[in-house]
Amino acid sequence: MPQRVCRFLAILLVMPMLALPACQGSGQAGAASPAPRHVRLDRRAEAQDAVANATRLKNEGNTEEALAEFEHAIEVNPTLTIAYIGAADLYRQQGDFDTAEQRYRKATEVEPSNFDAQYGHGLVLQLLNRVAEAIRAYLRALAIRPDDFDANLNVATAYMQVNEPRQARPYAERAVRLEPDSGPARVNLGAVYAALDMHDAAVIEYQQAAELMELGPELLLNLADSLGKIGRYAEMAATLDQLVKISPSAPAYERLGSALFRQKNYDQALAAFQQATEIDPGHFPAWNGVGVCLLNQYLWSNKEDGRARRGAIEALRRSLQIQTNQPKIIELLRRYDR
Repeated sequence: MPQRVCRFLAILLVMPMLALPACQGSGQAGAASPAPRHVRLDRRAEAQDAVANATRLKNEGNTEEALAEFEHAIEVNPTLTIAYIGAADLYRQQGDFDTAEQRYRKATEVEPSNFDAQYGHGLVLQLLNRVAEAIRAYLRALAIRPDDFDANLNVATAYMQVNEPRQARPYAERAVRLEPDSGPARVNLGAVYAALDMHDAAVIEYQQAAELMELGPELLLNLADSLGKIGRYAEMAATLDQLVKISPSAPAYERLGSALFRQKNYDQALAAFQQATEIDPGHFPAWNGVGVCLLNQYLWSNKEDGRARRGAIEALRRSLQIQTNQPKIIELLRRYDR
């Protein structure tokens, strides 16, 4: 089984004793005897056996049979929390998130104080993109177990999904305190700090993450953006140069162009912007970069390089065709498109 997405399967909960009604009658033949109680005990044992079988089958890789056993346990004993959680986990692994959500939700109704049920419900709600509901489920889980790493990390990411970095911050910071060597936790905290315009702190988190995990495009792009926000353009350019070597993309080349432009490496900047437009002609910031570089050439020629001016106008028009709401670009066109 992959490293924990849901750790709840590793925890087998002991079902609480059922409250059984007191025996009634005078003890005469035909009176209500221990039979109903024995029936209940037998059914309870049957449900427990089904869960044990399901767990064994799951460990052997027999998913469908395991799922059938979990569902049988639920049918026999509808108050057996672990059966709902076991079934929900298998439905989630199969990609049936709707059914998984129903099973997790039922587990939380049967046993509201069960951390694994609440956490699992939050996880599958997040997978269903029902993020506000997922946040509430994670918070219920954290009320039970405040120092769970995964719950803190996931609720922080969920808050970021709804653009609430201030709400995400304490949970993202706690996740890093709980597991300082977690690269994903560092990346997440860096994203929170960046969203709060705390780019110095974001750079520190991204750099520490880079020491803990494989360098990926998202990490390098985020690090470059924060380096640019605090004026460390040489480091920004070096980071992006590394990125375009391992994962060339229009955003990577466009940001590389921006970093080079700010270092006054204008020819290299223009080449990077043009490369971005070739990779993705719909990436309008790259067309803006091309346009600004060519306008600079026109101005440095004492406004004699008509070819540069025409190229700039064409690039800026391409940008506006893609994204019309750009007042600064509209003003540049008004000024130079004569």
